[in-house]
Amino acid sequence: MSRTTPPRPVDVTVLFPQLASLARTATRLHPRPGAPTRHDSSVGGPLLWPADEPWPHCAGPHVWDQVNAALSPHDVRVRRRDRAAAVGRADGRTDTARETTEERATHQRPDAGHPWPGGSIAMLPVAQLYVRDVPSLRPPGGSQDDVLQVLWCPFDHPAHPRTTLFWRSAAAVVDLLGAPPEPPAVQFPGYLPEPCLLAPEQVTEYPHFLELSKELQQRLKDWSRWQTAGAAVDSFYAPAPQELYMNKLSVAPGWKVGGWTRWGLTDPEPPLCPACGIEAQPLLTIATSEWDAGTKDWAPEEDLSHPAVSLPGRPPANFTSLDLARGYDLQLHVCPASQDHPHIALVQ
Repeated sequence: MSRTTPPRPVDVTVLFPQLASLARTATRLHPRPGAPTRHDSSVGGPLLWPADEPWPHCAGPHVWDQVNAALSPHDVRVRRRDRAAAVGRADGRTDTARETTEERATHQRPDAGHPWPGGSIAMLPVAQLYVRDVPSLRPPGGSQDDVLQVLWCPFDHPAHPRTTLFWRSAAAVVDLLGAPPEPPAVQFPGYLPEPCLLAPEQVTEYPHFLELSKELQQRLKDWSRWQTAGAAVDSFYAPAPQELYMNKLSVAPGWKVGGWTRWGLTDPEPPLCPACGIEAQPLLTIATSEWDAGTKDWAPEEDLSHPAVSLPGRPPANFTSLDLARGYDLQLHVCPASQDHPHIALVQ
C-alpha cells in the first residue's frame, strides 16, 4: 500500500523566498483500514507489549454526562460492522428500517448503554510507530528506543481523551502480553480507533499563517505577488490569498509525525514544557479526517484515481472512525530534552 500527495500547485519558496528557511519535514501516515499485527506500525492495532509490564490504566475521574449511553468496545465494533453491511445492500440505506432481525436484536441490547465505569479503566491503543517506518521519528533526549506507543483513556479529561506515551526498544521485548484488557465502556464511539495499517510519506510543510512575521503575512496577502505564478494559482483565492497558503501550501491535514502545528481553534502560542520551560515540538497529530473540503488538494493521488468506500462516518475521509471534538485534531507535543517530561496535548 502506498499513498502519494500530489505536487503542490506552486513552489511557495519561489514566490516568497523567506519561507525557505522555515521548511520542515513531516511524515504523513495515511492510515487505511487493515489487519495490523503487533509488529506493524498502525493506528488502533495491537501493541508490542511486554508480558511482565502492567497494562496502563486511567485512574479517572470518569464523569457521566447522563446524555450519552456508554457503549462497550464490542458494541461499537458490532454497530460499525452492521452499518458497513447495510451500505452494501441494494438501496444503500443505513437507517434502522433496513436492519435485519438479527441486527435489530443485537442493537437493542447496547442502546441502554453500560453502567458508567467506576475506578480505573484500561487504556486503548491509539497508535504504534516503528522508527524503521518513520525515519524522522526520534525519541526525545537522544534515546535509542525505536518504537513509540500511544494509548488513551476513552473518556474526556476534561475535553478530550487523556493520552499516555511509551518509548521502547523492539529488540528488548521477548515475551509478549497475550490479550490486553479493554475498558468496559467508551464515552463516544468516535474514541475507539478502527485498526489501520499505515503508508508513511514525507512531505514539506511551512508554518501556519499566524506563526509568520507580520511582514511576511502582509506579503502573503498581496494577490499581485501570487499572480506572478500564472495559471497555477487559482483566482478563487484573489480576495484572500492567505487562504490559498493555508489550504494548499503550508500544513498538511490528517495523521502525521513532526512538521508544523496546525492552529484553528486558538491563535498560535508556543507550547512550553511544564517541567523545564523549553518549547515542546510537534510529535504526532491524531486527526479526525484525512482531509476536508478546504484541504482536498492534499488527498493522495491513489484515493482520487481509485476511490474506495471509506468506513462509515463523517467526514467521508474518516478512515480511522475517530471523531475528536466534533472533527478536530489532537496534536501531541514533546519536550526535546527528555522523554520523562510530560507531553502536551492540544486540540486544534
